[in-house]
Amino acid sequence: MIVPSKVFLGPTTPAGYTPRYSANGTQYYLISLLVYLIIVYLKPTLPVEIFENFGDIIATLNIFSLVLCVFLIFKGYTFPEVKEGALDKPLPYQFYAGIELHPRLLGVDVKQWTNCRVGMLGWALLVLNFTFAAVSLNDFSFAPFTNSVLINIYLLKFFYWETGYFNTLDITLDRAGYYLCWGCLTWVQIFYTFSAYYLVDHPSKVSNSGAGVIFIFGLISLALNYTVDYQKEKFKASNGECYIWGKKAKFIGVEYKNHAGKVKKSKLLISGFWGIARHTNYVFELMLALSWSLPGLGQGIWTFMYFIFLLVLLVHRTLRDEEKCAAKYGDGWKKYCQQVPYRMIPYVF
Repeated sequence: MIVPSKVFLGPTTPAGYTPRYSANGTQYYLISLLVYLIIVYLKPTLPVEIFENFGDIIATLNIFSLVLCVFLIFKGYTFPEVKEGALDKPLPYQFYAGIELHPRLLGVDVKQWTNCRVGMLGWALLVLNFTFAAVSLNDFSFAPFTNSVLINIYLLKFFYWETGYFNTLDITLDRAGYYLCWGCLTWVQIFYTFSAYYLVDHPSKVSNSGAGVIFIFGLISLALNYTVDYQKEKFKASNGECYIWGKKAKFIGVEYKNHAGKVKKSKLLISGFWGIARHTNYVFELMLALSWSLPGLGQGIWTFMYFIFLLVLLVHRTLRDEEKCAAKYGDGWKKYCQQVPYRMIPYVF
């Protein structure tokens, strides 16, 4: 709340509510990382203490998250931001999926706080913490750093383009409930960080040279991940008047009706990586997840659990994305799919 920030306005909801977010993700991440490193410098035993007490930390996160989800149900019924909540659904569904689209507490958007400012930041700092713990308890190895540094570079990119995240399904369609809030406050902290946590008690068998190869593979994956996102951001910012891979960007013109029933026009990019497959960005996300799982090679399946989870999640999200787009753009989406026939991998899926 005190880090200097611009205000970013998200997409207006069907009820006419325009959510407001703090556009200071990069500063927030860098300041938080710096403060953590200073604390570790002043108290070098902290990483090991966090590792040894992580069970208690998980229990605390779980209790707090569940209480918050119950409170969000109460808030949705008694003092919502706007009356567009899912009040017609059964109570178990409301608890799981949430009632409000954009609840706020103390002037802060709840989903921005749970998803970004705790979920993503906790992921970044915990993997770094577990790497420091691994160095303290085991012989030095480059492999744990490969895991945590790649994750932190990836999350720096996330915070840099955080405002773009506010246009995704997680924010525009999913409500603030157990699925998102407990998921980001608890599940992300446990499951997304597990590869780094596991390598503390099970030192990596990957050599330093092998870790170097994995790190290079991760950097290539990061570059591809950045490039595919940059192409879309560049296309949006220029309204299609830009060049991609040295050629003028091509697109499919589509129409849709907004919440007021007015016909609007939009453009779907079919140049660059977005002309190869409709969700090439997800492929590069999976390559990244694989790169920070590989330091656990030879230790069984455990450090690869996040990669497997993400594979299922992104295939499912691909289908969700396309169902939404088909309903929104109609015949325009069909034309787009004819131009870009593959979802993720050409000739495969």
